Amino acid sequence: MKGKRILWVDDEIDLLRPHIIFIEDKGYRVTGVSSGEEAIGILRRDIYDLVLLDETMPGKSGLEVLQEIKEISANLPVVMITKNEAEGLMDQAIGMKIDDYLLKPVNPLQMYSMIKRILESHKIQKGAISKEYLQVFRRLDDMVTGRPDWPQWAQVHMELSAWDLEFDRFTETGLEQIHADLRKKCNSEFGRYIEDNYRIWINSGEGPRLSVDILKRYVFPSLREGKNTYLFVIDCMRYDQWLTIEDMLAPLYNIQRDYYYSILPTATPYARNAIFSGLYPAEIQKHFPDYWLEKSKDELSKNRYEQELLQKYLERVGLAGKNLKYIKIYEISEANEIRKQVDSYRSIDLVAMVFNFLDILAHGRSQSEILQEIAPNEGAFRSLMRSWFAHSALFDILQKISKQKATVVITTDHGSILGKKASLVYGNRDTSTNLRYKFGENINSDSKQTLMIRNPQEYKLPTESPSKNYTLAKENYYFVYPTHFHEYEKQYQGTFQHGGVSLEEMIVPCITMTPK
Repeated sequence: MKGKRILWVDDEIDLLRPHIIFIEDKGYRVTGVSSGEEAIGILRRDIYDLVLLDETMPGKSGLEVLQEIKEISANLPVVMITKNEAEGLMDQAIGMKIDDYLLKPVNPLQMYSMIKRILESHKIQKGAISKEYLQVFRRLDDMVTGRPDWPQWAQVHMELSAWDLEFDRFTETGLEQIHADLRKKCNSEFGRYIEDNYRIWINSGEGPRLSVDILKRYVFPSLREGKNTYLFVIDCMRYDQWLTIEDMLAPLYNIQRDYYYSILPTATPYARNAIFSGLYPAEIQKHFPDYWLEKSKDELSKNRYEQELLQKYLERVGLAGKNLKYIKIYEISEANEIRKQVDSYRSIDLVAMVFNFLDILAHGRSQSEILQEIAPNEGAFRSLMRSWFAHSALFDILQKISKQKATVVITTDHGSILGKKASLVYGNRDTSTNLRYKFGENINSDSKQTLMIRNPQEYKLPTESPSKNYTLAKENYYFVYPTHFHEYEKQYQGTFQHGGVSLEEMIVPCITMTPK
């Protein structure tokens, strides 16, 4: 607090001497001047932390002085003090970005409270955050040690994600490493939990909502009620990344936040096909073999038949008569075209849009030194995502839809994790190339670092031969082969990947919104 400098501008500054003494006794340094002209001259020569500005003075008015102050230092906090309660004056002052205003007469305690709030709020909040987090840490640590069930795991992940954003706001708290260590412990325990329970969920139907349940739970009820419904699948969006942009949509929509668990592997060919079909990968292969392209060399083609799978799904649940429009967007030009057309979708029962920009951004970061410098860590990547969304066609589309009477569901197929540790994997030349999951003949990996799937049928994954198996990386491991180990380790360390077993990849957002 010591050293914070306040410039108080008032034509009756001598009468305010008791107020100044009181504030200085609290540790601030106050300079008092009696005119706007004098204040402007001082601010051109010296640096202050806050200006207290009288609205009515001889010579330049408070609003005129305010304008000049903002020209000198746009970010300097200014509090206007006035006798005038006219709403128009306050609107004008607020429009010129004052930080607060007080009505005369003011008392010293009132002034001090306002000054402390403006100048010390971040420091006070940072201290409170540190104290609160230590309590949260102990509670979550005890919860994880106590073998949580799937709702508790979701609670752990959502709280950790919310705290990720708090640490983005309050840097250098000294708790960052403690938070990272807690995340590490959580993912280690979560990997064991999934290994013990995932097969039970998918074979008994008793467990959390999974990829196959999303349309049935969130989309079809709205269609049956005759509501115009939009489904947005933002590929590779994590829970913390949704939290980063939610406030931008809050003025437009009533938002109901929920979550679900992505199926394994947490990769687009499996998880997104499961969303649009309501079927597990083995079931897609069995009932629609022409639509299952797991072994395609072209990653984009593996989800080529989402529209067809969705149409078949609608037929199975008695919604075949509903008008459907399916749109997959990879290019900015495609998104801009949809932005122009979205008003014409009012008569369509279900509009399903897949946006691949976030996934492209995550993978593009892995290949671009510039993007890695811009977003060297998860916090910076959240900031990058927010910036993208704020200027995206997707945001414009959602703003236009907010003027319609529609239900909007926003979700994703899976999340991602920042790969930090290399894990050796052994397989033949036909083994898939993915970094967080692999399938092929007789694959082997470290069982402590991976989830080995010897019998894919138990996981409702395709089984073309008795020797086919899958391996999924746990925690933040990524796969490398023994040959050229160090070369690949260097290439992929610190890149965003998906397909494995982690809180970030599996527990993902599902949001329902209605326009305000």
